[in-house]
Amino acid sequence: MVKAKVLIRPKQGILDPQGKAVERALPALGFDGISNVRVGRLVELETDDPSALDSLCEKLLANPLIEDFEVELEEEALS
Repeated sequence: MVKAKVLIRPKQGILDPQGKAVERALPALGFDGISNVRVGRLVELETDDPSALDSLCEKLLANPLIEDFEVELEEEALS
């Protein structure tokens, strides 16, 4: 088995309401000088077929019209 992390983010130029909400809240919490906040998702999984991960992301985990994804493979998991 191989561990994988899939990072899913809104594509550049796509409205990110969650990111904007976080960005607006930052000054009230004392965090100044932070801009262009983007909020995404992290999916961790184990698979015995890493070659299928791109297809999994395109068909289920991400919306390819508005989201980009990045797959990071980790060391083999001990079973």
